[in-house]
Formats: sequence, structure tokens, C-alpha cells
Amino acid sequence: MITFLAGGTGTPKLLAGATAVFDPDGLTVVGNTGDDIELGGLLVCPDLDTVLFHEGGVLDTERWWGIDDDSHETNAELHRLAESADLDTGPRYLPPRKQTQGRPIARWRRFSGIAEFMTIGDRDRAVHITRTSLLDEGKTLTEATQILADAFDVDLTLLPMSDDPVATIVSTDEGPIHFQEYWLDKADREVTGIEFRGADEAKPTNQVLDALDAPVVIGPSNPVTSIGPMLAVPGIEAALERTPVVAVSPFIEDEVFSGPAAELMAGTGREPSTQGVADAYPFVDAFVLDTDDGTDLDRPVVRTDTTIDDEADSRRVMGAVLDALAELGIDV
Repeated sequence: MITFLAGGTGTPKLLAGATAVFDPDGLTVVGNTGDDIELGGLLVCPDLDTVLFHEGGVLDTERWWGIDDDSHETNAELHRLAESADLDTGPRYLPPRKQTQGRPIARWRRFSGIAEFMTIGDRDRAVHITRTSLLDEGKTLTEATQILADAFDVDLTLLPMSDDPVATIVSTDEGPIHFQEYWLDKADREVTGIEFRGADEAKPTNQVLDALDAPVVIGPSNPVTSIGPMLAVPGIEAALERTPVVAVSPFIEDEVFSGPAAELMAGTGREPSTQGVADAYPFVDAFVLDTDDGTDLDRPVVRTDTTIDDEADSRRVMGAVLDALAELGIDV
């Protein structure tokens, strides 16, 4: 049994190597839900869906978002209508009062669907309609996720980090915005802080706590906005302190592989580097670093080429993860 913490694309890229080594029935993935938003009344769970689509064999691996070869007729028509009606096409937050009304799981991250600011494909949309409808019928997010995983013939266990809403809010020089809006125009914003809104009131499910009894792997995901929301939920970091944890650095010394991890770490007072990742993860027992990364850490280190572009890369990095677990006396 082994558990992965997944956010963004880093950990999902590692899963191909994991499923080649382990029986998927023994794998659990706990997904970040801080990036989730309600868009036009539908709950969109980007990090859960990346794993869902990847393991279901339909992920668009060029973008690492959405379903491969999906059509976008509804999205295109929404933009045509907005342009014809002279409506603003930027991210349109619902009024503050409505952010905490209605479906509790959607709190603090509610957007109008006018001229969708996120490009959602038609098949992708069917997933969000099904998820939202299951929630409206009384299912938890954990239950809805399992139903969707069954529909995509996913063999591993996929869990949201919590059934309670947590919203990653990025403080910028232009004011606070949801992470998804920041992701669209991050180059134009200076990060001054991060808030995981709702995390103090959220709790991990029993399924998540049970999964964290097993050895845990954190792939090369963004420490601030992919893993940070999970650590902000009371009980999760404490569980990680009690179990063996191996992490793959998303940096080679001070160079990040991809995404805004460096800007987000700097904006939250962390050193944007492998050392900064180690400082952010005091509960991690061993690290996998790139062969070109000479960072001297105070914990066991296994080095390999940590680039993950294909399944062979994923297997190589997963092999290093197993070596790191072996350094801790863990035979999985």
C-alpha cells in the first residue's frame, strides 16, 4: 500500500511509473481541492480530474488539462453570446453574499458562467454536471469522486483531501483573487501572500486519514498551491509526521521545472529552491533530487534525472522513490 499527494501535473506524471510497479488496487491518490471552483453552477475539480482523466486514459497530455480531442461547442457559444451581448468576458465572481449561499461545497470560489474564463470541453462538462448533480442529490465529494472513478474504470483509489470547501486565494499587488484567476494572468501579478480560505473549518475524511497511515509520496508538485492546501487542513500534516514520506523536488537547486512555484514560494516568504521545498516539508523523511541538484539536505537523498516527459521517465523517477523508501527501511 502506498499513498500519493497530488496537485497540478507533477504527481500525476509520476503515477504512470507507480502503476507500472504496483498493483493499482494498492495505490491511493489524495487530490488537492483548493483549486476547485463553481463555474456557471457546476463544480470543477481540476486536480482531481487530472488524475481521473489520466488514469482513465483520456487526459489531454499536451495541456495536462481536460479530455483529449474534446469538442468545445458550448464554450464557443458562451463566448459568442457574451460578445453579441457586449458582456465582460473576464473572470466574473458572483457577489460576495452569494459566495457563501447555496451549495456549501462551492463556497468562496463561485463564478458566473458568462463567457467561461476557463476553457471546458463538452465531454469534460458532462463530468462536472454529473459531479454537481450527485452532490445536489446528497452525495459527499468523496462519494461522487468514487462514482466518477468507476465510470472511467480507474483502478486506484482517488480521494479528495476533504469533503469540506477550501479555496486557495492568492493575495496580489492588485488585490486577492482565486488561484484559477491568478493562473490565467500570473505574469501580470505580484504575489504577496496565500490564504487557504475555509481550511481551519475543514477536516480530512476518515478515508484520507486511513490512507495516510501508509507510506506517502509527494511528486514534483507546487509546494504552495498544490500541496499547501492539504497541509492547511487540520490533521493532515500531523498524520504525515507519523508516517514515512518521500518527496520529489520540483526544483533543480533554484530552477523550477514548470509552473509558478518559484513566484508563489517567493511571494509567501519561502526560498524558491530545493532547500525552500525541504524547509516547507519538515515532515518529509527523504528526498529525490535531480542529478544536477547539489543541494545538501539534512535528510537522506536519492538522485536521478527527475525530468518526466514520458512513461519511461516516470518509471525511472519512481525507481528513485522506491530507493528513497528503502533508505528509510520501507519495503513496498
